Amino acid sequence: MEKLKSCVIFGAGKYDGFAPVVPENAVVIAADAGLTHCRELNITPDFILGDFDSLGKVPKGANITRLPVEKDVTDTFAAAQKGVSLGCNSFYIYGGMGGRPDHSAANYALCASLSQEGFLCSLFGDGYEVTALTNGRRTICGEKGKTVSVFSFSEKCTGVSYFSGLKYMLTDAVLNCFFPLGVSNEFTADSADIEVKNGTLLIMRER
Repeated sequence: MEKLKSCVIFGAGKYDGFAPVVPENAVVIAADAGLTHCRELNITPDFILGDFDSLGKVPKGANITRLPVEKDVTDTFAAAQKGVSLGCNSFYIYGGMGGRPDHSAANYALCASLSQEGFLCSLFGDGYEVTALTNGRRTICGEKGKTVSVFSFSEKCTGVSYFSGLKYMLTDAVLNCFFPLGVSNEFTADSADIEVKNGTLLIMRER
């Protein structure tokens, strides 16, 4: 199994009391106003990038990349691309949700695209953790009684099964992006086993 190299990205969204975990030897990137959160948490990023419209000024120091305001990707997306270029294959994005709904939606797409490329990705913020699963099976950690929702981020996901740990079960089901069949499920244990044979699922769990 390929050894995981982690990239921790700090965005400008809501943290809601999350205590960010920075794995040993992880690459830490502050995306625009995510730098403010890094400073509040006494975390020194390895790289700082963005157009700095949210931060309000271009910071001083080393390893700073100023991006154009008019660009095709968000600052967080650019931060993930930086992590990929450095050989990272596991991504933890704090402040990736909350605040602007358009940026939250963009980060859902980022999480799904990383999953489709074979990387692991988790978004944290606004009281939830979001991850994506493509063509595989995974154990999702949770807490008994907490909400978990599963959505198709492909036009259609086939072979969707919940093997354990959830109140409402599915077996070899088909989910599509136009009908939210998987919304508002509930953990009946501290983890759940979920599989999708073809497609990308977005899995949102309450923290």
